[in-house]
Amino acid sequence: MNRRAFLSDVGLGFTGLALGAMLHRDARAEEKWTPPDGKPHHAPKAKSVIWVFLSGGVSQMESFDPKPALTKYGGKTFADTPYPDPLKSPLFAKHSRDVVGGTRPYPKIFPMQVGFKRHGQLGIDIADWFPNVAGVADELAFVRSMYTTDNDHGAEFQMHTGRHTLDEQQPAIGSWASYGLGSLNENLPSFVFLGKYSDVRVKKNFAPDYLGARHAGVELALDAANPLPFGTRAKGVLEKEQQGVFEFANELNRLAAVEYPDDEQTKARVKSYELAYGMQKAVPDVLDLSREPEKVKALYGIDNPATAVYGRRLLAARRLAECGVRFSLVYLSDYGEWDSHNDLKNLHARSAARVDKPLAGLVRDLKRTGLDKDVLVVCCTEFGRTPGLETRDAYKMPTGRDHHPHGFTVWFYGAGIKRGVIHGATDELGFHAVESPHYVTDMHATVLDRLGLDGRKLVVPGRKRLDIDHGSVIKEICT
Repeated sequence: MNRRAFLSDVGLGFTGLALGAMLHRDARAEEKWTPPDGKPHHAPKAKSVIWVFLSGGVSQMESFDPKPALTKYGGKTFADTPYPDPLKSPLFAKHSRDVVGGTRPYPKIFPMQVGFKRHGQLGIDIADWFPNVAGVADELAFVRSMYTTDNDHGAEFQMHTGRHTLDEQQPAIGSWASYGLGSLNENLPSFVFLGKYSDVRVKKNFAPDYLGARHAGVELALDAANPLPFGTRAKGVLEKEQQGVFEFANELNRLAAVEYPDDEQTKARVKSYELAYGMQKAVPDVLDLSREPEKVKALYGIDNPATAVYGRRLLAARRLAECGVRFSLVYLSDYGEWDSHNDLKNLHARSAARVDKPLAGLVRDLKRTGLDKDVLVVCCTEFGRTPGLETRDAYKMPTGRDHHPHGFTVWFYGAGIKRGVIHGATDELGFHAVESPHYVTDMHATVLDRLGLDGRKLVVPGRKRLDIDHGSVIKEICT
């Protein structure tokens, strides 16, 4: 073989290899993508999620991560303590992405505003403002090393979407659960929101973004007579008449679907009509709390005006999960209620008194009914509060703490979660998450994993997701 023939054959060989690789790649790209089929990716540990949110930023030190060093060194600066200065830690810059006003260090230490005691076989220190939650501490898994990066209340939306305010938004965690699995009850939505939704900002927490309206959180009111806006028949319209209208509309939509089989909007419209009709009949029954025994309502504090509103929301969430709702986002606060820049002692004490018994009641009720084997509970807030005393000019007598994204506490309970676990830690002053730190999407990954879903397999073509968007499962708290 001469040199020219040899080079030609070798060249064509390499060309063939490259061409084969390109064709294989293009063939894979042209494979028709199909959305999830409602089946889990692996054996699930949980069927439903109740995601409880305390808006405004709960102080980690005055709740589930007490720090006696704050009282010991109260009034001093961080530099005056024997501990490393948290303001000089590389974590300070790493976990700060300021939006409003910049991160204020507040180096003057603010003493703890409430006492604390050790509770249960777990031996966890819990602030005296949460005596009822303390009573079920051995049932819970506390993660004391959460952090986020938004120093303003955009962290609330970051908690639910995983993305910073300055970045492209992503669907809320409830929408991902709905998208991946759908509902267990065709007459109920897969994703529900329970709370006071007059503030338009709250809607971001249950927005589906590019997953589509079908996976948005459905806002329900705790009024059995009118739980859904426009959800009751107009006066003078008989049930049979309304049913005829729905059937006619669905028939038209189905004809359109035959002509345009790839039109996802038509498919979604058909499903929305079917769901709307089913919800009109099913939702009032589910939200009729009068059917519950008085002793159960008392568990949630519904018999006390101070706890009644939040108790009713959590009892409704339990009933929704029991009936097949996949994900309930329960707002256990007004928007920003825990945002105690000043007068933290009184404001936190009041808010804690409103949620403590309902939260413990939910835990006890799920265990009583055996639903703890199917339902996963997450209780979280968007960030913690500063160990330092907030000293802005607006407060002539400062007695509060500012926003603090660097380290705070959340807890889990129920299906697929270990009982009586403390995972992670902040430093001695409650400033940085220093032991097993977890970004907020680690919570998302844990929830999806317990539901049997792998977030990476839910990626929608053409929609960029960062590695951090997927998070990592907090395996230390999982069964």
